[in-house]
Amino acid sequence: MNATDSEANDSSASQPAVNPVPAPEAAPAPATPDSAELLATAKKEAADNYDRYVRSVADLENHRRRTLREKEELRQFAASRVLEDLLPVLDNLGLGLAAAKAPNADLKTLVGGISMVADQLKNSLANHGLKEVNPLGQPFDPNLHEAISQQPNADVAEGSVVTVVRVGFTLNGRLLRPASVIVSTGPAVIEATTV
Repeated sequence: MNATDSEANDSSASQPAVNPVPAPEAAPAPATPDSAELLATAKKEAADNYDRYVRSVADLENHRRRTLREKEELRQFAASRVLEDLLPVLDNLGLGLAAAKAPNADLKTLVGGISMVADQLKNSLANHGLKEVNPLGQPFDPNLHEAISQQPNADVAEGSVVTVVRVGFTLNGRLLRPASVIVSTGPAVIEATTV
């Protein structure tokens, strides 16, 4: 052995042995539920969630069916208010027909009665949003009018309505039927002929 080896052995022998310091005792861990309890709790929670899911799906299906039923009822009976307002008009038309069949029916009285029934009908429909489009003398509007022809007219400006063949109607601002009109081309142009 050589001197350096013996010195190394002596230095390690002269150092006292280090005893590890014992760690302070840890506080006891809180009691944890065993895995069987955890599993039971998880199963109960899963069953509750599944039950809520099934109920939600059933509620959604019931809501869908109820909505379809209400929509169908609304479609079937939506016109009932309009029809209720039209029943008096129908009654008055019946009275007018009975008056026309009378032996001494006065034509002037019948015309006045029919005119009043027509006004009653227009008012009933107007109360439900129906508006008449009668553009006589107004500029032609392709959004509301349907031009069926053109004709020259010295009294009506070019591009304006000369004659309303059939009135149009809008329902709450939406076009139901355009007014059929004849549009002015302005004064007639007479071409000079050369002889």
